Amino acid sequence: TGTSQADCAILIIAAGTGEFEAGISKDGQTREHALLAFTLGVKQLIVAINKMDTTNWSEDRFKEIIKEVTNFIKKVGYDPKGVPFVPISGFNGDNMIEASTNCPWYKGWNKETKAGGAKTGKTLLEAIDAIDMPTRPTDKPLRLPLQDVYKISGIGTVPVGRVETGIIKPGMVVTFAPANVTTEVKSVEMHHQQLQQGVPG
Repeated sequence: TGTSQADCAILIIAAGTGEFEAGISKDGQTREHALLAFTLGVKQLIVAINKMDTTNWSEDRFKEIIKEVTNFIKKVGYDPKGVPFVPISGFNGDNMIEASTNCPWYKGWNKETKAGGAKTGKTLLEAIDAIDMPTRPTDKPLRLPLQDVYKISGIGTVPVGRVETGIIKPGMVVTFAPANVTTEVKSVEMHHQQLQQGVPG
């Protein structure tokens, strides 16, 4: 799935009465999605608290949700200090790209970075822009976890995945683990465009 290749997950939580509670209940989807993301190796998280317009932009509701979500994402494995919490209304566009005037009490989000610094902002877009870029070295051996393998008539076998380390280029001889199958790379493509080489990311 796409989740397994993501650098960051955005957990969208409905602020509506009953909706939030159902999502974080023992079998709720919110809880399940956070656990899935962490289990699949997504180490960065943004929490967008949506439908704030249905709560009349209640600061108390926002704080209550932050408290509950902080507790359960900590149990999942995320450090809440590194997670921005953003109150939004996707329907109206509040705090998505530009700061909203509907929540004057909201002073913005802040998060600690892996490097020990801090980043701050107000909107969901700013939280996305503040994602720490993972290091994906090109000087290490090629590692390309496969997402899928297609057999296309007239072309042959097409493995699909994302380069994590190293580089891949046509003419290289690669070995697939654990089957120990060795083959030559005929071409490297991304979104139907031929590339001279594939690099991490």
